[in-house]
Amino acid sequence: MLPASITGWSAEGQALEVEEAPAAQVMLFGVFHFANPSRDVVKSEIIDVLTPKNQQYLEQLTGRLAKQSPTHVMLECDPALQEKYNRLFHSYLKGEHKLDVNENQQLGFRIAAQAGLTDVICYDEQKVHWKGGELIEYMKKSSPDRKKLFDEHIQQFSELTAHHHQTFSLERLLRQSNDPSEDRENMNLYLMVNDIGAGGEFVGAGASTSWWHRNFRMYANIQAVAQPGTRVIAIAGSGHTAILKTFLATDLARESWDVNAYL
Repeated sequence: MLPASITGWSAEGQALEVEEAPAAQVMLFGVFHFANPSRDVVKSEIIDVLTPKNQQYLEQLTGRLAKQSPTHVMLECDPALQEKYNRLFHSYLKGEHKLDVNENQQLGFRIAAQAGLTDVICYDEQKVHWKGGELIEYMKKSSPDRKKLFDEHIQQFSELTAHHHQTFSLERLLRQSNDPSEDRENMNLYLMVNDIGAGGEFVGAGASTSWWHRNFRMYANIQAVAQPGTRVIAIAGSGHTAILKTFLATDLARESWDVNAYL
């Protein structure tokens, strides 16, 4: 990390001290997809975030985060849609747009609005995707036993997730989405098939690499914004933030800002 100040000399020979901005603080806010678009490996019925009780909680939560003076709010949306998102956000600021049922608006728009920000930032990566289709097809032909185990694991995880959404409060679900044990489980879904095709086509490692590649690009988008003196809140599905947190933990130029203190 850079020092807090640099001492130099003026043309007149006087000592100068130039204060440097503090390191960027980055909050990685992991969530489940509020609208349940069924793009994830694990699919299940989810809690209704639009009930009066849950809306009240989201208002309180986003208010707590907004009071921490974030300088930027980043969302899991395609940068190609940046103009659209800011148009919607500006309409929301004017009271002309009702929040859609997704975390980008229910959380991101609320935080940014209450923090007095003029825009939000899309930081998703849509050109690189997990090569899951190739992996599944390979397992069907070459490793049917492993595919059966993988499918059973996904089914069990999906059933457990559905049970949690039927029985847990929204607060508890968000805490779970940001728990280290949940992060480990998320990453393990990809590592458990990493050895498929080892020594040959390395199809499993290729699929794992593609997922980490996407997240490296997402983190690069965060890095571009999280410069010295900024306080960035980046919201994304917990399957992403589980990996992004490992990058942030080893990034000497940025500091982790833990969301769990505010949930």
